This record gives sequence, C-alpha cells and structure tokens, in this order.
Amino acid sequence: MTIAVCPGSYDPVTLGHLDVVRRARLVADQVVVLVARNSAKNALLPVDVRVELIRTAVADLDGVRVQATGGLLVDALRELGADLVVKGIRGGADFDAELPMALMNRHLSGVETVFVPGDPALAHVASSLVKDVARHGGPIDDLVPAGVGDAVRAALSGGGGR
Repeated sequence: MTIAVCPGSYDPVTLGHLDVVRRARLVADQVVVLVARNSAKNALLPVDVRVELIRTAVADLDGVRVQATGGLLVDALRELGADLVVKGIRGGADFDAELPMALMNRHLSGVETVFVPGDPALAHVASSLVKDVARHGGPIDDLVPAGVGDAVRAALSGGGGR
C-alpha cells in the first residue's frame, strides 16, 4: 500500500488544499492529511478545530485520513510508514519555499516529495489571504469548504473557531 502525506498548517483549509489532497489520492492508496502544530506560527484556529474541519471536508474521500502532529515531519513520515510527501505549489515562490524543505526531508528520511501544480482557478487562494479578507469583512465562503468560513469568522470575533 502506498501512503502519501500532505502536510501543512491548514489555517484554514482551503479549496486549493482539497484539490491537492484529491490528486494525491490518485497516486497513493492512502493519503494522510497531517495538520502541523507549529509554535513559530500564531494560528487563528486551534489544531483540533482545523483537524475537524478537514475531516468534514474529506469525509467523502475514501482512503483519506486526518491527524495532527507537533514534531518534525520526518518523524511522522517514519511513524506512518509514508512513501511520499505531496505538496501543492501555485507558482515559483511556493516552489522556492518548498524545495529546501523537500531536500531536507529527503536527506533526513529518504522520502521523496512530489510537487503538484495547483489548479490555476485556485492559484490566488492561500490561507493567509483568506484570513486577511475575512479580517476585513470580505467574503471567503467560495474559497473554503463548507463550514470553514463560519469557523474563521467565529475565531476572528473571539469565538475560538467554532
């Protein structure tokens, strides 16, 4: 069985993320969406909320599961018996940021990273931009899976994300 890992902070999960997960499932028997607890980032949504939002969004996808991690990606890769990492890239800036991490992960674990070009229709969709639009009262529901917009707005208003 081939296991692919799609790591990220998913703060919040977007339609672009889901596009990558769906396409990762085309090349792997099982996909693990790995939600990072990154102490260096100031997340809007708590990890448990992010995990539940993604679980709901991928509920119709066989062979996809979601879990959180707080350590190095390479440790999770070993623990999961992962065969590859799948990362979506929207353009050159994403590639430039992701390549050194992919090389380090391969160095430490031997696991290759496969870059999946993002759907051009979603190239403008990034979690940081979604949060910024929401902070200013703009519409985000067409950029994120069902329920995610409500969670983001609740977190921005002090409601904790759900």
